[in-house]
Amino acid sequence: MKMWFEEAEELFKGYLPYYLLVFLPIFIIVSPANPVAASHEFPVCRMQHYDLHGVAHGCRSAMINLEIRSINSWSTSRHCVAVRLQELTVDHFRNIRSKAGALLVILPDDMALLSGEEQQHLLLLENAMLAQEITIPVYFATSTPELDGIVNEVAVSSVADDRSKSASEVMLSSVAATGYQIVINPKTPSVRSDVKIATVQGNLVGYGVDGKVPTIAVVAYYDSFGMAPDLAYGADSNASGVAILLELMRLFALLYNDSKTHGMYNIVFLLSGGGKLNFQGSKKWLEDQLDSLDGSIIQEASYVMCLDAMASSDSLYMHVSKPPKEGSSASTLFKNLKASAEHSKYDKPIEGVHKKINLADDLLAWEHERYSIRRLPAFTLSTLKSHKDMKRGTILDTRRNFNMDQLVQNAQILADALSRSIYNVTGSVFGESLKVERTSLEAWMNHLSSQPRSAQLLSNKDNSLVALFKDTFSKYLRDVKITYAVPDKRDPDFVFYDVTKGTMNIYSVKPAFFDLILTIGIVGYLVAIYFAIQHFPVVYTMACSATKKQKVN
Repeated sequence: MKMWFEEAEELFKGYLPYYLLVFLPIFIIVSPANPVAASHEFPVCRMQHYDLHGVAHGCRSAMINLEIRSINSWSTSRHCVAVRLQELTVDHFRNIRSKAGALLVILPDDMALLSGEEQQHLLLLENAMLAQEITIPVYFATSTPELDGIVNEVAVSSVADDRSKSASEVMLSSVAATGYQIVINPKTPSVRSDVKIATVQGNLVGYGVDGKVPTIAVVAYYDSFGMAPDLAYGADSNASGVAILLELMRLFALLYNDSKTHGMYNIVFLLSGGGKLNFQGSKKWLEDQLDSLDGSIIQEASYVMCLDAMASSDSLYMHVSKPPKEGSSASTLFKNLKASAEHSKYDKPIEGVHKKINLADDLLAWEHERYSIRRLPAFTLSTLKSHKDMKRGTILDTRRNFNMDQLVQNAQILADALSRSIYNVTGSVFGESLKVERTSLEAWMNHLSSQPRSAQLLSNKDNSLVALFKDTFSKYLRDVKITYAVPDKRDPDFVFYDVTKGTMNIYSVKPAFFDLILTIGIVGYLVAIYFAIQHFPVVYTMACSATKKQKVN
């Protein structure tokens, strides 16, 4: 045992200092000053990825393992372009889509602070991004101080690629610069097999006259849309329509529960799913109602009223595929809408907009067209004049950008007009004891717009929001049912994929040129140490001579 300790002591005394001399400086050079700061983690949202009527939409890839470059310094498919939303133009995007390896868009932490010009820029960009399928991965991340620092550093390091600088300046910039590698490694997107788009229905039963009970239907779709499913909150389109429908349901349920104010109309309330997917929920519901042998109260409907984007402007538009005949129920409601607006303190313009259904188009313009195709009198009420308005599907549509006053005004006008039509009166049936409650509308808006409602996220069977709708319907209505639209396995109308978000890891790395310089430096250092050891007596003599000269001086 003593001999072993003596050998160990001899080893540490004789050889360990040499190992330290050789390797310790290398470890100091190679190891990062702050290992924790070399890795960063951020949540990201993936761009839309779905198929509709056999046409692919959104980005088809999900995995990224590339070097991050700025909008001005990227050049090949080995680069992931990181760019702030305000700096990304439509032309930039089209170039990146065809030549870059991936795209990371940095969003402002508060979209409500964007100027009007910046909001219009975003609407145009969203429209261009969703116009056709994209082969590269596209992700969105919310701005944070840490992420902003990385983006700024990447932008600054791009000076190494500046051709106006001399070769020596470029080399020095390359050695000094710090690069970043982005890694997003989710599972490969696959087709979801558990998709069920729910549509919730319920009725208020009228008493009728001479055995005939006319029917009206109030419809609103509850899903939202934007360039990323997890960023689509859809406050105006179409949480506003859902909120008004639920408030109308509450008011008329109270009226129908009293024998003195029991209306003669059946009222069908319908919250449809898949509104942003060519109104798949309404399509399935109509097939079940009109193609069954049991018959349906909707077959002889006086009209179907669809609600869409009810708080975007000061005007209210009735969109129709065929102008209603004079004296029809739909014509009477239009007149009552104008009368209600005129007698209210808001003096809101009410206009009719006629647009024929183009069966050659892949997508319908408004939800009422689903019903008009089946020869039911139908129209859509909206504060948007055109179905092409880009506000109908944008990540800008949030609660912070929402006009609550407009929603309350339109709810009051619509409730008053509907009551005039149902009870055939010229004045309002509502008063202080029964009226549109702002608090009720606000509660629904706050809840609905607090969560993304893309169809992909609400298509599981036991979705909590759909369950809430059913419970609310059951509180006020009869014959509450849920209808599910399920894509056909052989020829599906729509297909969803299962990766909508992920985790982004960003690693601090040095460029390849830095590795080359570092390798040359280490090799040179090792060579110098080797020759110093091999010729130690000479080195020692030279060192001693230099020391003596200094002492003599």
